[in-house]
Amino acid sequence: MSLTVTSSGQACGATVRGVDLSRPVDAATVAAIRAAWLEHQVLAFPDQKLTDDQLEAYTLNFGPFGEDPFIAPIPGHPHIIAVKRKADETAPIFAESWHSDWSFQAKPPQGTCLYGITIPPVGGDTLFTNQYMALEQMPTDLRRRIEGKRAVHSARNAYAPSGFYGAGDKGRSMDIRPSDDAEATQLHDLIRVHPETGRKSLFGTAGYIVAIDGLAPDDSAALIGELYRWQTRPEFQYRHKWSPDMLVMWDNRCTLHMATGGYAGHDRLLHRTTIGAA
Repeated sequence: MSLTVTSSGQACGATVRGVDLSRPVDAATVAAIRAAWLEHQVLAFPDQKLTDDQLEAYTLNFGPFGEDPFIAPIPGHPHIIAVKRKADETAPIFAESWHSDWSFQAKPPQGTCLYGITIPPVGGDTLFTNQYMALEQMPTDLRRRIEGKRAVHSARNAYAPSGFYGAGDKGRSMDIRPSDDAEATQLHDLIRVHPETGRKSLFGTAGYIVAIDGLAPDDSAALIGELYRWQTRPEFQYRHKWSPDMLVMWDNRCTLHMATGGYAGHDRLLHRTTIGAA
């Protein structure tokens, strides 16, 4: 197989051709994909016809499955969740806020694989933002204020019974299961060294970050807000446009991402796996 990797020309992201992911991928090709992934952070593989079994098999080339809390898996596949929305659904768009998947876990996942099954003809782009770049270009004063600090991560704003997807969230086709477990907290450094590239990156953002360890609440909220406005600036972003039968994988250790809408009146279905911590 001869991989062709074409950069998006934006802050991150690339398209990969020349590999059939429905078949077992040899070690050399996995290594080449991983190298491209580490370089570009987000990879898109168009024109891939994958069953759920094949999606799972591909995911395991890059690590163990991660744990996906608060969302029920699809029947028969405990490591796949369906990211879906019906044409007539009126609930807010799922994941339409910047985040790194499951950053509130003790060992957050390396990455995520998302496979497009039913893709609307308009809208539904996924946005990514490069957190290496956000750190490297950060103003000196802001960087000085976050150096050495740890963030308090929690799922409570999203998945606690009182959270965004809690008791008040109605009419949603996704099988989200709020829990008191979402109240738990986990500390992570705001600046982390990527374990494979050795590069420093920002990690996490407002939403799953609920406080800065050691700061008074008002000071903490102000710093989180300032950091959020910086790390999500347009110049750090890549806008991904979907097509049916496309697999996208991204590195949660050095990117943020968010869903977008714009496809009212159309069904949308994608299947997602999580690449757990190495």
